[in-house]
Amino acid sequence: MNKKRALRDEEKIIIQFLLSKLNVTDNAYNISDSVEEYEGSHMGSINLNNPNADLFDRDLIQAEYTDADKIPVVLSLTVDKNNQLLDLDFWKSDFSRLVQYPKPEELTFGEEV
Repeated sequence: MNKKRALRDEEKIIIQFLLSKLNVTDNAYNISDSVEEYEGSHMGSINLNNPNADLFDRDLIQAEYTDADKIPVVLSLTVDKNNQLLDLDFWKSDFSRLVQYPKPEELTFGEEV
């Protein structure tokens, strides 16, 4: 079962940064104050209090960074079929625990947004 908790400041900062890279207005997407952790927060992935996890539609944006242990990490901000924020998903290439949460300036983008 997923653990529900308050959205952390570092998570909100990353979400807002990713949305700003898309040039969307602040009110285009509702950012929930509460989230649910996936995998016991092993890799940092969270559901943005959206009960429609089975309605995944697409990634809004993807970014990459290198964790403190030198392992590449891909993060994706996703939406559901109703165009509501769904997940902030982290994928670490070796499936190990996330060591350090990224700062906006550490993120790189494969295709310039």
